[in-house]
Amino acid sequence: MKLKGRTVLLCNCEQTMSLDADAINKAIEGDGAPHIHRHLCRTEIEAYAKALAPGEPVLVACTQEAPLFREVAAENGATGELSFVNIRERAGWCAGRAKPTAKIAALIAEASVEIKPTGIRTLTSDGTCLVYGAGQAALEVAGRLAGRLNVSLLLTDPDDLMPPATAEVQIYRGSIVRAEGHLGRFEITVDGYAPMMPSSKSAPDFLMARDGAKSQCGLIFDMSGRAALFTGHEKRDGYVRVDPNDPVGLAKAMFDIADMVGEFEKPIYVTYEADICAHGRNGLVGCSNCLDACPAGAIAAEGDIVLIDSDVCAGCGSCSASCPTGAVSYAYPRREDLIARMQTLTSAYAKAGGKRPVLLVHDDRRGGALIGAMARHGRGLPVNVLPFSVFTVTQIGHEFLAAALIAGVERIVLLAPPERPEELAPLEAQVALTRAFLSGLGFKSAAERLKILAESDPDKVEAALHEQPKIAALSPATFSAVGGKRAIARNALAKLHEAAPKRPDIIALPEGAPYGSLTIKTEGCTLCLSCVSCCPADALHDSPERPQVRFIESACVQCGLCATTCPEHVISLQSRYNFTADAMTPRVLHEEEPFECVRCGKTFGTRSTVERVMAQLAGKHAMFRDPEQQKLMQMCDDCRIITQAESPTNPFAAGERPRVRTTEDYLAAREGAPGMEDFLKDD
Repeated sequence: MKLKGRTVLLCNCEQTMSLDADAINKAIEGDGAPHIHRHLCRTEIEAYAKALAPGEPVLVACTQEAPLFREVAAENGATGELSFVNIRERAGWCAGRAKPTAKIAALIAEASVEIKPTGIRTLTSDGTCLVYGAGQAALEVAGRLAGRLNVSLLLTDPDDLMPPATAEVQIYRGSIVRAEGHLGRFEITVDGYAPMMPSSKSAPDFLMARDGAKSQCGLIFDMSGRAALFTGHEKRDGYVRVDPNDPVGLAKAMFDIADMVGEFEKPIYVTYEADICAHGRNGLVGCSNCLDACPAGAIAAEGDIVLIDSDVCAGCGSCSASCPTGAVSYAYPRREDLIARMQTLTSAYAKAGGKRPVLLVHDDRRGGALIGAMARHGRGLPVNVLPFSVFTVTQIGHEFLAAALIAGVERIVLLAPPERPEELAPLEAQVALTRAFLSGLGFKSAAERLKILAESDPDKVEAALHEQPKIAALSPATFSAVGGKRAIARNALAKLHEAAPKRPDIIALPEGAPYGSLTIKTEGCTLCLSCVSCCPADALHDSPERPQVRFIESACVQCGLCATTCPEHVISLQSRYNFTADAMTPRVLHEEEPFECVRCGKTFGTRSTVERVMAQLAGKHAMFRDPEQQKLMQMCDDCRIITQAESPTNPFAAGERPRVRTTEDYLAAREGAPGMEDFLKDD
């Protein structure tokens, strides 16, 4: 059976699954004769090898034996792309009377979607490791690691340390006060730094302690029991932190860090476009969503933009989900590829006759393990729950949630890890924003349609998924996820508006939403246009023809830079969403009559500004006592200078320039030429 040029191999895993080959083939619109294998990874391995022979892409509906399949492919010199999809734990091993055919077909169709690969960075670790801890326990750990790594020991407390008979590791004393960097390139600053004296006898002696010592290493093994050296330390590659009183944890950490030597490929999880970043302008801060959301400390402010350290980034995606402009965009996978996968999954499920689809978004490692545990020891996933694997759930934004709802899913469940609830705040904000759209459009049970399930107990996850009440899904609609984040979001929201029970032109959104309008108190606005110059999204514009401020609502990201920059403080923001075409049409927020130069007639400035200046200075300032001087305030820049130059009291005037004396003048004076009598006398 082939699908989009891929050979699809199905196996019922020794008849532990009920697979209908013809129905699956029909559902995915496959080519060729469908066939169900019984023992593809063992007794029927020749069938797999035969499928590899043409050098075409092969999709195997099994992930458990993926290592074996890859090994066989390497032995056979296979050149075609090899991919896998799990239909067993995710569909085939699920209790219930309903057949999983539609769900299996949807999973196979999703696995065939072409995804653009992300960029890769290479990190190199030379095995230089710093063990940071106290006493004899830290020395023993350092000694065990010394056989695999180039180890140095930094002691926080040497009290119970027995100086070793053989110096297998260099021993120092001190406290790390600053650490930065990543796998292969850490830099630390140590206070109280002192090397142990070689002559230490019964107790360690240290020499010439000093503060501010700096050093570099490729790995850090932190068993100090003190506060972590890094924000989001669990996500910092090359930094291993462990409780010194946990023997099992110590053993595991030692095993893990011993393998961190060599070259490691790391995906570039996010991309960044500084041109559309709304972080700041002219030293003023507007949006700081990515800085606030990043749990790994990989993002730092750099003037009006931000810097993202790809070597530190752990790929949580919270920055991308919360970025209002799309300047920070997730690339593992790209937003358009993620939505394409989801649309393929839901549409294939519907075409195969699936009912009441529920989208379960989960990370592959932790969420995949929970799904496997439910399938092996419980009822498994309900037949209508479509598992959708992503690298991390926190990468999901409101544009994806809206796209999934209009794809026809009944509800969306986001399976998130419960260990660090503070890291879920950006995801919760995206869910709240999507719920605000649903409520504003009149959808019932808006809260039930979107749920964050922060749970690690498979029994509780299983119960939550099986006990969901029925909700009427939207009529499926599709759209092409092309363009930037806001373009994709507007297309999805427009489809949501079309399917809504109510279709208001404008709905209110929670404060901080990336959509909205703004107003200007015209009586205080001087049309200085500082708001126009600072707008990072080009939502504010001026006019070349007359003094005015124009506004495009669809472009506004509500960063607040215009209100912060405004010297008169007359701008206020309003979180809302405008579904009408007017949102994309420039509208005038404030305009005034231009003032015409009293000399040349050219327009300059605004009438109110000129009149205000006249009222404050005319007859009151020494420079504008008489009417002629006051007219200067009513002239354009060019005419003002010309008029001043023509006045009897020209401020630019100077004395008559003396004639330049030349050699001929001196010669003529010596020869007594007429009119030159006093020439030599003046010299």
